[in-house]
Amino acid sequence: MDIHEYQAKDLLTRFGVQVPRGGIAYSPEQAVYRASELSGDKWVVKAQIHSGARGKAGGVRICSSEEEVSDAATWMLGRKLVTHQTGPQGKLVSRLYVEEATSIAHEIYLGFVMDRKLERVVVVASAQGGMEIEEISEQEPESIIRSVVDPAVGMQAFQAREIAFSLGLEPPLIAQAVKTIMGCYRLMAEMDANMVEVNPMVVTQAGEIVALDAKVSFDDNALFRRPEIAELRDKSQEDTRETYAEDRGLSYIGLDGEIGCIVNGAGLAMATLDMIKMSGGEPANFLDVGGGASPERVLKSFKAVLNDPNVEAILVNIFAGINRCDWIAEGVVLAMKELELTLPVVVRLSGTNVEEGRKVLDDSGLPVITADTLAEAADSVVGAWKDAKFKEAS
Repeated sequence: MDIHEYQAKDLLTRFGVQVPRGGIAYSPEQAVYRASELSGDKWVVKAQIHSGARGKAGGVRICSSEEEVSDAATWMLGRKLVTHQTGPQGKLVSRLYVEEATSIAHEIYLGFVMDRKLERVVVVASAQGGMEIEEISEQEPESIIRSVVDPAVGMQAFQAREIAFSLGLEPPLIAQAVKTIMGCYRLMAEMDANMVEVNPMVVTQAGEIVALDAKVSFDDNALFRRPEIAELRDKSQEDTRETYAEDRGLSYIGLDGEIGCIVNGAGLAMATLDMIKMSGGEPANFLDVGGGASPERVLKSFKAVLNDPNVEAILVNIFAGINRCDWIAEGVVLAMKELELTLPVVVRLSGTNVEEGRKVLDDSGLPVITADTLAEAADSVVGAWKDAKFKEAS
């Protein structure tokens, strides 16, 4: 789960990380009021969306008057901001963060990420801040600093000092840098975060280290024990298809194709997507229905898949172990009747109670296309989808 910049900064301050003063605004009038509260003669108006590269899309503006603050807020609010991370659909700007401008002397990149391969938190830093880490790796690979944290003891002060010295900071700044690095790590460890990124972390003209921007992502599986974090969720920034499925306990990732997939097991689901592409189609989603799926859960899966208006055919691919093919078949029949489906549905069943499952489908009298193998199922659903497209065009 991602959160907004202003929420991330609020959390960072709890762990001793210094951030610029600022306030949230939902209208141009409120943005101007926030600027007047902060005083000064220069402010930064930032669109709050779950995406990087906001500045390049016009979502971050430096303003020198209250009139400019109002104009910037008017332009941003209600607009769908399109960045290279949002895709062409963009993300709606419904709130702004107005903060005091910072006089920057130097920018630094600082990130904490969970390395699944190492099973460790890895600190990534660079003296070349202000860019995405991918750009830094490509343009300044020698500037990348990495430090692995031992989970048995956590982040140690000497590691933070090593990172600070490697960044080329002046001696008077080392203590501030250590405090910032340790604070970011504590946030990640104590709040079940997957990633904490401060980019840029800046050295100001006044000789202070400040987190100028921040991104924090959390482990969805740990939200049950972090209700205060779960409350920060903004569903308007998420893929509506994925939100719908997640709220119903389904593992779903939306894609850009036309063939919906309902599969059990992540590995089989990935193989199914590959086979659809090899057969000439494009999958619309990844969906793992899970083990022990009841007919009602299968119905929920159909609804989640059909929540995508681009879906024009559905492939159900089940290799039953914990699952039972007859339950899956009953769910397919229930879904086709209740949802009155007219698009092609291909079902491939294998494993526990497979004969009973096939009998359920055969006795239903519904136009379900069955297949014995994954390759056959992929060819069948792509062929049925193309036939349906041809008939529609004709």
